[in-house]
Order: sequence, then C-alpha cells, then structure tokens
Amino acid sequence: MHSIKNIIFDLGGVLLNLDIPKTTAAFEALGAPEFKNLFGLGRAESFIKAYELGYIDDDQFVTGLQQLTGGRSRDEVVHAWNAMLLDFPRERFELLANLRKKYNLYLFSNTNAIHLSSFHKTFSDNFNGASLDSEFSKAWYSHLIKLRKPDVEAFEFVISDGGLNPAETAFIDDAFVNVEGARKAGLHGIHLEPGKTILDIDWNLS
Repeated sequence: MHSIKNIIFDLGGVLLNLDIPKTTAAFEALGAPEFKNLFGLGRAESFIKAYELGYIDDDQFVTGLQQLTGGRSRDEVVHAWNAMLLDFPRERFELLANLRKKYNLYLFSNTNAIHLSSFHKTFSDNFNGASLDSEFSKAWYSHLIKLRKPDVEAFEFVISDGGLNPAETAFIDDAFVNVEGARKAGLHGIHLEPGKTILDIDWNLS
C-alpha cells in the first residue's frame, strides 16, 4: 500500500465556485435556449468541446456562440460565457497552504482560453496580485495540452508529464465521470459530492 504524496485538484466546483445555470440563463436571455444541451457538469458538446481541447481558437469559438444567439455582439456572448465563473473562497487556499506542508499539489482543469484569462484575473484581484498557477507544482489546462477529462489518455499524460506515481497520487473532482476516468488511470479518485467543499474532506490520506 502506497501512501499518498501528491494531490491533483480539479478547478471549477472544487477551488473556484461555479454556477453553470447562470451561463445557461444568460444564453437563454440572448436567444439561445439550446445552450443547456451543449454544456454541463463533466461534459461539453460540439464546438464547446473543440474549444476545451484547443482545436479552435477564440475567434472561432466566439463566432459559434454568436451563431447560437442570432448574431449578438462579442462582448455579450463572452460576458454570458463567463457568467458561470464566481469566486475563489479564501479558506480553500488556506487549506491548500496547509496541505502543501505534506503533499505536492497539482491542478488539472477542463477549461478554455477565455475562461482561463477571466479566472486568472479574478484570482490575482482577490489575492494581492498572486498567480493561481504558483499555488501548484504544476497546472494542466485541457485546451493547452489538447486532452480533457474524463479520457484516460488525459490522466496518463498528466501522470507522465508530472513524473507522478499514480499509486501515490490522489485526484479530486466534483464530476464523478472524471473521478472514474482518474481511477482507470490508476489514480486514487476522490469525488467531491454535491453540497460539499474540500474543507469537508478528511485529508489524512493514506
């Protein structure tokens, strides 16, 4: 039995508060009721998935959103897309500071360039100019590595790139499908259940 030495965190819904229905409602208000069928916890469809994988650029993605909304402005659709991104509760990062005394911490997020820019700014604004990525030994973002959860290949890339022993590495995510993918790659998967935060977890990992 290996003891846990590394913890990989998901971002949205784990460290960053998310409200995906806010974005769904924003797109409905812009005239795109079908948006809710394209995006949800642990899944993304069509051009949204392509954007999370870095297969299309910002302009192509924004054009896709504009087509969904019947030609709304770039600012309108970007604002709606970012509506789901809320805050970084300070106590979660105080917990990370404590966990860093015992574990190596990593970040792995299914995200995209527009969201990355937005939440990096939010973090910096709220933590005296600090960089989110500096909280971790390494951070992986799906659109930059062109792989996304829950694909086993994505976890295998992270394990290899980080030089991690999966038997010594825990992965935490609020989407159970992603936890299942991590377990298939040999990681110790922890599902953050609805209504819970990382402060509710027993961090005596063995």
